[in-house]
Amino acid sequence: MAPLLDVSDEVRAEIGEEETQRLLAGENAPGTYDCTSCRTPGDTGQERTSTVLFVGDETAVLAFAHAACIPSQVVPVSEEHLQGAVRSISADEEAAPAFPVQAPAPAAAPMPAPGTAPRQAVLGITCGLIIVEEALRPALVIEPTGPVARVGATGSGDDFLPLLIEQGFMPQLDLEAPPSPLTGWSVLLAMGKLHAVLQPAVGGAPPTAWWQAHQPLQVSDGWRAAVSRTNAVYVYAGPAGSIGRQPREDLMRDALAKACARGQLVGATMPLAGT
Repeated sequence: MAPLLDVSDEVRAEIGEEETQRLLAGENAPGTYDCTSCRTPGDTGQERTSTVLFVGDETAVLAFAHAACIPSQVVPVSEEHLQGAVRSISADEEAAPAFPVQAPAPAAAPMPAPGTAPRQAVLGITCGLIIVEEALRPALVIEPTGPVARVGATGSGDDFLPLLIEQGFMPQLDLEAPPSPLTGWSVLLAMGKLHAVLQPAVGGAPPTAWWQAHQPLQVSDGWRAAVSRTNAVYVYAGPAGSIGRQPREDLMRDALAKACARGQLVGATMPLAGT
């Protein structure tokens, strides 16, 4: 049975008609995949699936996503970020077909944090509102898809929280208290969509992206309204498996509270960059 693939005209133009027909016939399409938008499993034989082509200066990577998450499209990204995604999935057995523009595998969504090269974990990020000090606060919740190790590490430990603490994040011991401010970091919102979490660069250079969305993420009207009141975002992070993807904000807060009680949560308050 042919896969239920959507291939937009712009993706078709980039990969060529021959490769498009091979995809639609199922020759080069995966049966199952991790959605490049929501990072949950998808099945090309059971649900409409979008083809998303991430294009850098010299490389292009084909990804797959639930059609309900994002439409088929071409997404320009920096070559540096694209090469990082290619390296992170180079060992993936479900790699997508190679195209004339070099598309070796489904793309990752959030990019790995600094110092995470030895693992294939990528950062998942969730936007939501959290009640702190009896007021709704805009929050970002960050959790990698797997353990994160330092560059050069040979053990099987998870260094995600220690790496963040070294960057200036603080252990979150009480969810009722605001996270400590993190100097030089900010959350980039442009045209009402989340683009990146920025960190300070070395030597007075402009801030660089610690995490960057391949496709800008839509945030709710309530989230934008909350951040407009304070111009600050509460950013929480926990190791893989500590929080999980929660379908509702009340469940997200419960999961954060449990991670906090276990000592598995760090946090930081960051100003908003952009509008």
